[in-house]
Amino acid sequence: QVQLVESGGGLVQAGGSLRLSCAASGSIFSISDMGWYRQAPGKQRELVANTAGGGATTYADSVKGRFTISRDNAKNMVYLQMSSVKPEDTAVYYCKITARWRPGIQASDYWGQGTQVTVSS
Repeated sequence: QVQLVESGGGLVQAGGSLRLSCAASGSIFSISDMGWYRQAPGKQRELVANTAGGGATTYADSVKGRFTISRDNAKNMVYLQMSSVKPEDTAVYYCKITARWRPGIQASDYWGQGTQVTVSS
């Protein structure tokens, strides 16, 4: 079983910064993708940023140049540095990893419980 715990959410003023962290624990053999998603009220969950096992990163157009995703493979952690935040960044942020808990099996997606980010104008 794999567990993900996010932290770092909260209330921040527009233009400010916030750093989200996500720690993965449990029976983990390998992790490929690690990413952040968000869901605002009344909207579908959307990809914010993803980092692949080989290091390639992907960002939503709306956060390019403002958010930075990084990972610590030794600690099974992924981070999201949010800068120059805007009110439209307000959402619940979820981390997701794609992992195998033993060799030779298909990887599965695991989600955290989410952390609220609120940006005031």
